[in-house]
Amino acid sequence: MIGWFGPDWTARISVPQSLFPTATPHQSMAADALSAQFGFCHSGGGSNCVVDGDTFWFRGDKYRIADIDTPETHGPRCEAEGVLGARATQQLQTLLNAGPFSLASGDRDSDRYGRALRVVTRKGQSIGEQLVAEGLARSWDGARHPWC
Repeated sequence: MIGWFGPDWTARISVPQSLFPTATPHQSMAADALSAQFGFCHSGGGSNCVVDGDTFWFRGDKYRIADIDTPETHGPRCEAEGVLGARATQQLQTLLNAGPFSLASGDRDSDRYGRALRVVTRKGQSIGEQLVAEGLARSWDGARHPWC
């Protein structure tokens, strides 16, 4: 039966579509295979370092965590924002260093600053959502909101 497994082979038999999983923006079909030892880099370019609570460099590329917003550390509008931003930055470094992770694309590939927009996950769980749960970030709704 040459050709039986052609493009429409599932139409010829009864196969539940649930057997063919699809990825959503917050899921990655690949196993967590990315890792590095992250330090800090507060300005300029870097390699495998955390800039602030939602931005990091990995393998020469700059990433912005797509599903969160964290307080500013570069030009905070008040002391409380700077303190919370520093805590978010430290926790992001800890989370990135905690083991292999995945990067999943969302609605847009990059932001206006040229940073790659990705959801960072480990074992299918968003690292951004973990920062939100810890009170160090907000879920991204498409706009910045004041922290002061």
